[in-house]
Amino acid sequence: MRPDKYHYYLGIAKGVSVRSPCLRRKFGAVIVVDDAIVSTGYNGPARGVINCDEVGCAKDLKGVPHYEGYDVCPAVHAEENAVINAARNGVRIKDGDLYIYGETPNGEPTPSHPCDRCKRVLINAGIKNVITMDTEGDIIVYEVEKWIDEDTKKYLKLIEELKDE
Repeated sequence: MRPDKYHYYLGIAKGVSVRSPCLRRKFGAVIVVDDAIVSTGYNGPARGVINCDEVGCAKDLKGVPHYEGYDVCPAVHAEENAVINAARNGVRIKDGDLYIYGETPNGEPTPSHPCDRCKRVLINAGIKNVITMDTEGDIIVYEVEKWIDEDTKKYLKLIEELKDE
């Protein structure tokens, strides 16, 4: 059976994820503009930096949970790498969609939602939508524009909390 566009591009993102040297979770991202793939990226250290699959995972050694410990982990996220790779090659991604797929080391799908840092990168890059799926295979579409208000509210809340300390 022919897959719909969401599953088609997510399948390609899954293929990209196998390049990730991460020992915890592998992510692949694909940026699509006007129904054409213009960039890909996967999570891993910066170009030329030693890979975790060669020496071990600092987050595992420190017992750091997922979506935390960015100061310990040397990885550039898949979303960031897709944006960076487009920039390195002079490719327009504004108004494009980013598809992201993630899985655990044993091949099980894992939730693939961008972290706050990646959300900000995608806002500034002009990405319109982020498409992923939950662990049951249901498609989730995030409208990037909505993250602007969410990030503003989150920051204002933090400022208020800090003022109250």
